[in-house]
Amino acid sequence: MDALPFADQVGRFLQNLKGERNLSPHTSAAYARDLRKLQLWCAERELALDQLTIHHLRQALAQQHRGGLSGKSLRRWLSALRSFFDYGVRQGWLANNPAAGLSAPKTDKRLPHTLDVDEVGQLLSFADETEYSARDRALLELTYSSGLRLAELANLDLGDVDLADATVRVTGKGEKTRMLPVGRMAVRALKQWLRERGDFAQTGELALFVSQRGTRISHRRIQQLFAHYSAHMGLDKALHPHMLRHSFASHMLESSGDLRAVQELLGHANISTTQIYTHLDFQHLAKVYDQAHPRAQQKSQTAKDRTENPDIDSSQC
Repeated sequence: MDALPFADQVGRFLQNLKGERNLSPHTSAAYARDLRKLQLWCAERELALDQLTIHHLRQALAQQHRGGLSGKSLRRWLSALRSFFDYGVRQGWLANNPAAGLSAPKTDKRLPHTLDVDEVGQLLSFADETEYSARDRALLELTYSSGLRLAELANLDLGDVDLADATVRVTGKGEKTRMLPVGRMAVRALKQWLRERGDFAQTGELALFVSQRGTRISHRRIQQLFAHYSAHMGLDKALHPHMLRHSFASHMLESSGDLRAVQELLGHANISTTQIYTHLDFQHLAKVYDQAHPRAQQKSQTAKDRTENPDIDSSQC
């Protein structure tokens, strides 16, 4: 093995990367920090570079993960290690790359933002202030009632809705069609809109929801309307159509616990896509637990604090 110290090996590696990949100063600094972590980890265990095995690196990876490093950061850290060790093999001071068969946790999935039930009620309680209020209410009610995607909502035709049967026929991704139930409040809103729609739609227009021009409403206009009503009704969240779809899914799963049924309603081809809502449901349960369970309170809270400022409402038990 080359007798150069660890820091010198890293310096040569980074210089090599700058020449090969034209690394930005930001990326170069990130790689240097990542390799510094490895250097400190090895120094604590008195390990030389050529002594490292995949088992050592698994331990290091697990320690970083327990320390709160995100999946994305772990993947970058491991990428830096692989590149560094590959360089060592090419230079001849390593026999093999100990990180070659190692994989980091998958990049964290960002959980969708949702409204709670009270916020949905607040959103839908707006007064009829414009000539298009009936249309806008029907758009909002139907999205939440049936969990529609933006494109599914905009593409609805008059013939897709059966109010007598309280159903809507939706064409989703991959041109797959599914029949969905429509809730009572959404049926009421749709009936009111259909009574007024003829005053706005151009002759022969098939679209269920039309714009001020009398033609099919655009995706962008629907997004603008959702944002307008969330601000108008005092919600502190920037509402978009998919947030109501997420809210529908989360509330349905929370109430029913039936993941397969929610999958069918959402039109997900793979149940793993639907399973992200189980994380939302768990977040809600965990929050309730943390607020209510006597042994889940902050450790810094004294017994006197608990007596004077009880966190648990006994009427909820």
